[in-house]
Amino acid sequence: MTGGVGHAPRLPTRLWRGCARGAVLAFALVAGGLSPDVAVAEITGAAYGAPTTAYGHGVVPGGEYQGIEFTLDGTRKIGNAVLGGVYEDTSPRLIDVTGDGKPEVITVVSYFDKGSALRIWGEVDDPDHPLGSNMKLLAETNPIGRRHRWLAVIGAADLDGDGKVEIAYIDRPHLAKTLRIFRFEQGAQRAALTEIASKPGLTNHRIGQDFITGGIRECGAGPEIITVDAGWQNVMATRFEAGQIKSRRLGPFSGRGAVHAALSCQG
Repeated sequence: MTGGVGHAPRLPTRLWRGCARGAVLAFALVAGGLSPDVAVAEITGAAYGAPTTAYGHGVVPGGEYQGIEFTLDGTRKIGNAVLGGVYEDTSPRLIDVTGDGKPEVITVVSYFDKGSALRIWGEVDDPDHPLGSNMKLLAETNPIGRRHRWLAVIGAADLDGDGKVEIAYIDRPHLAKTLRIFRFEQGAQRAALTEIASKPGLTNHRIGQDFITGGIRECGAGPEIITVDAGWQNVMATRFEAGQIKSRRLGPFSGRGAVHAALSCQG
């Protein structure tokens, strides 16, 4: 399903055997942050499941899955399988992107022929469901356009203070190394993810890493996107203000600890 919306069908229970990855709150942290195995929120959990080699990209070790399972109310399980692709990611992310105080689930899908796209799921009222609600695909970006081309999520926040949530990711972190910022907006009929800014020269992932290097921090002066530069020499802080992306060097990149320090407002 590309660029459309729909309810999540139940995935056969057998596909969830061996599921090992969970959801993290807000963004994927480097060493010393939240555990990637547990999330506690209104949607109480989300986990990729059924590892597969069908896509065969391999940039994230063990990071390609046939589907995802959402946990609602602590017990309800709702699954979704990707049609024509896989979930390719380090973990789902539980973040409130609609502004209703409840989290949605940010995921990355990779289509066999068109590469990666950002996909957002949310819990919605469903009078046809016995329990009154279901998971729905709220919005999805266009895929990159080529097989084995990936995007690495940084995080989501109201980056420019306009009251709307922006989602930041690195487009092809090993090739294009381009920061892209999308705004989530709820229309009368459906939601949309609209690209509003981009900047080359930044990245957040190396081939073979099972984690994302960076995230979004709030140190009292507004949200900042934390990544490294394209050459992996410097830790970078990036702001989105008045429609413009501005980056500054925080210090040398000496490993995961340097990025964790930046996320912890120590640099």
